[in-house]
Amino acid sequence: MRRWLFAPRTGGFLVFLVLAVALPFVLPNAFFLDVAILALFNASICVGLNLLIGYAGQISLGHAGFLGIGAYASAILTGTFGWPAPLALAAGAAASGLLAFAVARPILRLRGHYLAMATLGLGVIVSIVANTERELTGGPDGMAVEPLSFAGFVVEGEAAWYWLALVLLAATVWLTINLVDSPLGRGLRAVHGSEVAARACGVDTDRYKVIAFTVSAVYASVVGSLGAHYVGFITPADAGFMRSVEYVTMVVLGGMASTFGAVVGAVILTALPQLLSSFQDYEHLVFGLILMLTMIFLPRGVVPSCAALFRRRRAP
Repeated sequence: MRRWLFAPRTGGFLVFLVLAVALPFVLPNAFFLDVAILALFNASICVGLNLLIGYAGQISLGHAGFLGIGAYASAILTGTFGWPAPLALAAGAAASGLLAFAVARPILRLRGHYLAMATLGLGVIVSIVANTERELTGGPDGMAVEPLSFAGFVVEGEAAWYWLALVLLAATVWLTINLVDSPLGRGLRAVHGSEVAARACGVDTDRYKVIAFTVSAVYASVVGSLGAHYVGFITPADAGFMRSVEYVTMVVLGGMASTFGAVVGAVILTALPQLLSSFQDYEHLVFGLILMLTMIFLPRGVVPSCAALFRRRRAP
């Protein structure tokens, strides 16, 4: 029973679902529900990014570019060409997946800051295209996005969007947990530990890194499409460098190589700026101070550090 309760695929996932289902019933108003929806969307992206950074050990500073591809694909295909929203979402995910698969092998052969610069360049290219192609994207001013509809049903209202975002996150978490516990996940951890040793043991490191990069790109694209329909408007800033840095920070804060850590990091960094708005001019100072203290006293991230502390307290 103890093993079942503390295993991520069983007790951990059940606790996550119970808390997420109960959350909208305790939030005081629609504003907090809106923040919760954005947190769920960000968590879905971070779960995929954690698969790449935390488990495969590969940095990406351009991941918001895939979010931008999904967002603009849905906006353009539904608004300009009249495509159904699910088909536009699938097209954006396919385009992101194919692009990630095409560039992953040459990019992921790089290491350290060279890899960071290469992924940064990929995100910058997407942002530049969104800024310059005014006829399709609206340029720096952005463009409106049609409401999300399928089979004659229009998704509207914070409550409906919350449950849709929760279903997406639950599916993302469940898929990722199973990937991590599969031979693919063990291969990714081997690559992170020592790529040379993994190759010596017969692990196809290039293949595993490409899979992780492609899966995380598809996650980001799907969230980009749904997020664009939810907000109703997108700009090139949604695919910019700072957005990519935010996602990496969420993963590191929550805890790398921890699926639920990525969720916690996304929730904290999405909700914290809203909670600190009462500090007015000192909001960013307090925000930075909280991040510094968290990383000083919880250096492995919130979830892994708290889990290690809990195990030490329970030890005889």
